[in-house]
Amino acid sequence: MQLASRFAHHSPSLRSSSPLTDDQIRAVAPSIFALDKHASRSDRYTYIPTGEVLTALRREGFEPFMVCQTRVRQDDRRDFTKHMVRLRHARHIGDAEANEIVLLNSHDGTSSYQLIAGLLRYACSNGLVFGDTFSDVRVHHKGQIVDRVIEGAYEVLDGFDLVRERRDAMRAITLDAQEQAIFARAALALKYEPDPVRPAPITETQVLEARRSADARSDLWSTFNRTQENLLQGGIPGRSATGRRMRTRAVQGIDQNLKLNRALWMLAEEMRRLKG
Repeated sequence: MQLASRFAHHSPSLRSSSPLTDDQIRAVAPSIFALDKHASRSDRYTYIPTGEVLTALRREGFEPFMVCQTRVRQDDRRDFTKHMVRLRHARHIGDAEANEIVLLNSHDGTSSYQLIAGLLRYACSNGLVFGDTFSDVRVHHKGQIVDRVIEGAYEVLDGFDLVRERRDAMRAITLDAQEQAIFARAALALKYEPDPVRPAPITETQVLEARRSADARSDLWSTFNRTQENLLQGGIPGRSATGRRMRTRAVQGIDQNLKLNRALWMLAEEMRRLKG
């Protein structure tokens, strides 16, 4: 998966427990409503604003609950840059673990339309993105974009039955302390790529710490969720390569978030296969 923009710290983003309005979305991610494609795009580039696709998805029962857009250094790209919208179908709004469709796009050529399976745990507001096992639909800026994006949304939605099956299988697998440590060690390698000269700033034990008692179980699903939340949300005290005290940073970039999310899911899937 090729994703090439950075969603930097303090960049605008918004998540809500109820559907977002266009005014709320426009305030934090105006590129969703760009009035035209960026001047760098050729005549072969089919311009369909994400706002128009969003309107069509709402008619099909999909509602936006989270939006963000990347920061850019060039002022002329700010209103066209990559953005992300997370949507839920009406019949899943009240789920404790809400299935979401992650929609990516831009109007400056840095991204095609992409729809990826996601899930939100209300307990920690942690937006999980599933790995390559599940639907990853891409629609290039050519032809009948709106219809193909809607078809892709339903394709992703249909894949959630398999997601639920894998989640339940992970809940049924118990990991001993050594297996949990192996999982945490692999997860640290995915984020920090540590080596003897530059070790990870935090330990396996810290990665596995539960932020709430309900997540303190030893099953694979709980181990995965603790690891994911701690690595993505940051805030864990540690030491830099020079020995300086610090706290780990949250993963703020669109690309970095998706990459780590999907890698952690694939790690959990491999552990499930080994233990299944």
